This record gives sequence, C-alpha cells and structure tokens, in this order.
Amino acid sequence: MQQEYEHGGAVDKISRQTGKENLLDFSANINPKGLSKSVRQAIENNIDNIIHYPDVEMMELKNKISSSYDIAAEDIIVGNGAVELIYILCHVLQPKKVLLTAPAFSEYERAAQSVNAQITYCNLLEKNNFELSLASLIVALKEQDILFLCNPNNPTGTLLETQDLTMIVEHAEANGCFVVIDESFMDFIANSEEFSAKPLLKNNHNLFVLHSLTKFFALPGLRLGFGACHDKEVVKRMQLSKDPWNVNVLAQKAGLAALNDNTYQRRSRNYMRSEINYLYEELLQQKKIKVYKPSVNYILINIQDSGMTASEFKDKMLDKGIIIRDCSNYPGLSEFFIRVAVRTRDENDVLLEAIEEILS
Repeated sequence: MQQEYEHGGAVDKISRQTGKENLLDFSANINPKGLSKSVRQAIENNIDNIIHYPDVEMMELKNKISSSYDIAAEDIIVGNGAVELIYILCHVLQPKKVLLTAPAFSEYERAAQSVNAQITYCNLLEKNNFELSLASLIVALKEQDILFLCNPNNPTGTLLETQDLTMIVEHAEANGCFVVIDESFMDFIANSEEFSAKPLLKNNHNLFVLHSLTKFFALPGLRLGFGACHDKEVVKRMQLSKDPWNVNVLAQKAGLAALNDNTYQRRSRNYMRSEINYLYEELLQQKKIKVYKPSVNYILINIQDSGMTASEFKDKMLDKGIIIRDCSNYPGLSEFFIRVAVRTRDENDVLLEAIEEILS
C-alpha cells in the first residue's frame, strides 16, 4: 500500500486549514526571483493560443533544450513536470527491483511502488553528513534493475561530481542496472559542468537524466521538465506511453522564453549564490540546531537540541506566518529534521528572526 506523502509548496491547503493569509513559503525550493519578464511576456502574448491544442512534437522546445544543455534533440522527452517522466519511465521499464538512496525525493519510491517493485535503500548517514558512500552504492547495485539518484540531492543538498557519476554508471551497466539521475536543481549551480551527468548520455545507453524547468525558472504552477536518454527505444516507448498533449501551450512558450533569457539565468545564479551563503552563515550562528552545508537553494537542519520535533517546530513557525518543510517523512531522517528554502534577503531575515525567537 502506498504511503501518503506531503510535499512542500502547499500554500493554499495550509491557508485553508489555518485561516492564515499572506504566508511566507520556505517549504518549496523555487527561485525567489520569480517569473522573468520574458516568460511573463510570452505567457501574455500566447494567451489566445489556448484555444488550440498544444504542439505534440514540441520540436521548437526540444531544439532549444538541445542547444541549451548540449543534448541530442532526438534523445529528449518533455514532460508535464519532471515527476511525470519518473512514473512513465517506471511503467515502461517495469523494474522488479529498485535501488534508492535515503533520504531522497519521495516520488522515486512512489513510482517504484506503482509498478510493485521491490525497493532497497542505500542509506546516507548523518554521521557522514549524508555524503554518499560510492563503495556501498556499488555493492548495492548488484541484482538491481533501476537506480535512482538525485544530484544535487533533495533534501540534503549533497552533490556528486561527474567523475563519481561516471563510475556509478559504468558499474551499473556491468550489473545490468539502468540509472536515473535527477538534476532538477542543477541549474542553480554556476559550474554545473563539473557535476552534471548529461555529458555521459552519448556513451551510455543505460542512463536517463531528468531535469526540471520549474524550480530555477519559477514555473511550478505550469509544470515543465524533460528527460534524456541515448537509448532510442526507451525514449520511443516513453513517448508512446504518455498523453500526446501532456505539455500545454503556455508551458511550452514559457519554457522557450525562459531558456532564451540568459540575463535572468546569470543574475539568478549570482543572486542565489550570495543568498545561500548568507542564510547558511547566519543559521550557523543559531544555537540548538545543526545546519548542513548547502550546495543549492535549500538547507537541511537538525533541531534535536532544541527539544522540539520537526512537527512542533513547524507549527511554531506557522504561528509566525512561515511555512517550512517538516522532513520527518523522508526515509532515513528522524523526526528532528527540517528544510528551509533560500529566498530574498528580506524574507531570509524574517525567517532568521522567527527561528531565533523560537529557539530563545
């Protein structure tokens, strides 16, 4: 039986439940710069086109993704968010055994459960700052059908380099294991070429790289993501298994505009780099919490020394009009872990003040 999961970003639901309005959402890891002007303009310019069906082939968008990320266009499949592609891939490959790291994004587990796969966990240990043990993972790969890896990992923020990924993919291929690497937060990293698995695609047919366009470009309400695989048969079967109109007109146009806006991308990375460092350094000054060094726009925190559980801490933050992510439902994390997103300086200062008041 599938477990019921809670994700971040449920602002409307929490507002209905509590009667609170104007909540400050630190539970969803979205670019605080918001929509770029070019994306907003593209949506406004194409609003009348919703009377037409979306482009099924999406070649304009695929070609732009191809040039932006140096991936062959024929290797690309576009999804109604990256999560859709996780489920389609599982239903196409029908794995019997799935290997997951823990903690990690919960939808890998749910997708595996949807095809009745047996799940094995390779635990990321708190004593090792949740860094992945390559040796342990390689041993665990034996007799597995699919490995899911999140890089950067959500919620820990740990990051694997491309050379580590190369080793993993090679060992997986030797063991007949298909590898899915989720790079949904990779756009936040300025030197992403040192960490991305995308360059490995052309030489590895057992690799599927997943990429969200909703986090960095602040489009979670439109839903847009893509995956890439050099095994043409896998891509073909996935195309045949999805809704032909799975990505709406406005999402396609917004994606094109977002990928064409290099100024927004550059400014966002520079801004986020500064704010990530600021929030991390300020959180380190707080007593009674342990803060894990982030690589991207969210920070994992252990609050055990505060004497509160994550649920209790979340409720106290909500009393102050702030939503945070209770991470106690992540496999591999205890009831003392929370995650906060990195937002604007003013919003980050509001968060810091609230945390300090609760801990004092």
